[in-house]
Amino acid sequence: MRVFPWGFWLLCVASAPARGDSGSKARSCAEVRQLYGAKGFSLSGVPQAEISGEHLRICPQGYTCCTSEMEENFANKSRSEFEAMVKEAGRSVQATLTAQHRSFDSYFQDLLNKSEKALYDAFPSMYGELYTQNVKVFKDLYSELRRYYRSSNINLEEALNEFWTRLLERLFKLMNPQYHITDEYLDCMVKHAEQHKPFGEVPRDLKVKATRAFIAARSYAQGFLVGSDVVKKVSQVSLSHECTRAIMKLMYCPHCRGMSSVRPCNNYCLNVVKGCLANQADLNTEWKYLMDSLIVVADRIDGPYNVDTVIGTIHMRIAEAISNLQENKDSITAKVFQGCGNPKISTKGSSSEDKKRRGKVTLEAKSSAQALEMLVLDAKGNLTALKTYWITLPGSLCSKKVMASSVSDDKCWNGMTKGSYLPEVMGDGLANQINNPEVEVDITKPDMTIRQQIMQLKIMTNRLGNANIGNDVDFQDTSDDMSGSGSGDSCPDDVCGKRLSKSPSTRQPETHAIPKQSGHGVSGASSRSLPSASLLLLLSVAVIALQHLWR
Repeated sequence: MRVFPWGFWLLCVASAPARGDSGSKARSCAEVRQLYGAKGFSLSGVPQAEISGEHLRICPQGYTCCTSEMEENFANKSRSEFEAMVKEAGRSVQATLTAQHRSFDSYFQDLLNKSEKALYDAFPSMYGELYTQNVKVFKDLYSELRRYYRSSNINLEEALNEFWTRLLERLFKLMNPQYHITDEYLDCMVKHAEQHKPFGEVPRDLKVKATRAFIAARSYAQGFLVGSDVVKKVSQVSLSHECTRAIMKLMYCPHCRGMSSVRPCNNYCLNVVKGCLANQADLNTEWKYLMDSLIVVADRIDGPYNVDTVIGTIHMRIAEAISNLQENKDSITAKVFQGCGNPKISTKGSSSEDKKRRGKVTLEAKSSAQALEMLVLDAKGNLTALKTYWITLPGSLCSKKVMASSVSDDKCWNGMTKGSYLPEVMGDGLANQINNPEVEVDITKPDMTIRQQIMQLKIMTNRLGNANIGNDVDFQDTSDDMSGSGSGDSCPDDVCGKRLSKSPSTRQPETHAIPKQSGHGVSGASSRSLPSASLLLLLSVAVIALQHLWR
């Protein structure tokens, strides 16, 4: 008669640890039901009170309010929500860079437009036929300047040289209407006249200054667009399967465990997000170089290259050049006739409109230097703030989006239960995730989309570097050797050789569906989180004891 009470006592002991801190009464799942419904899921099949969690594949397998279907739905939801967080953060950066581009582009285009308008307003009264019969030459110049600025494949020096050549041909004919001047004669005239600088030093001086100003302005404007495009493409990179599991465990497992009010530990959140955004953090070096290069070129634009003065006074330099030609008309004509011979007399009567230079009109340039200075100051402030974007993104997401607890909080969700989080925070970038305790990261397989964007940053930084010293770079040429794009970013053999063995050698294809079985979310769990295992162990002890007593 002693057997039954002895066995019954053992069975009672066996069942005791299964509840742990849940007490004798199963906790209500009202909070989880409310959350689950708010996320747009049906409440059909959702437990009213906690159930045993042997079926869970991501969350700790203690008592839970989540079924397998709920866990999978929460995992998919956490993935989409986290990706949305990254995109939203990226859109903020894109908006900043796009706004800077828009402001500078508007300023620069306005500068060019005002110069062109000033020319159209003043030249008719200054030069009469010298202008009215050559309007297209001036329009073509401004058109070419705009095309160059918009990154068309144009050689700016050649465009300026072509302008001065065409202008000289037209003006020489108009200033010598009594002669019949053929195209062949004009070719000879240009060769001889250019030796004697018919326009004075203006063409050479304008070519040097305008080329530097336009190269800097074009590269500067393009740099903002490239930066914005890189952020957009990188922000669209999908989460890995391992990251989806980690984000689910971070964001929704505490709800399944009945700890909806417990916030994730800050360092725990940082390790999860750093593991998920390891490839993105590798943009940091080249991203900082781009921001620094834009700041340097901004100083050039507002300083030595003096964009406001150079671009805003193009019409004045042209007027100066025409005046030089008019003042030296007789000596230039004589030297041309000496070198090319006297052209035939024209049968058409000469017009006196020539040539009589109209009354002098004073050209003025309205300075917008203060506006440029403000633009540059604003841009430099924003660029400086964005330098560390990629390595500060995890902390920003944890504090503002995931709503992690404070660093000193020892009653936070640590991935298993409410308590402190002991593991150290990982460094930034792919190579530093080799021992990440929360996300399994293969540091030997960098994301190729992100590697391509790193290369785009390098190309743009190189263009800005050339612009800084006045060198032009063809914006169509992005043929840098992509085959070696990852060579500088791959990890050394002694690091990659330390690949953790916690995952099988044959990895499953990337997918966001929950796998049938994985021990990753179970390892390290306490006995209280594994009621089924402890129950089987104690039942085995009970059976052995009963058998011994029956003997």
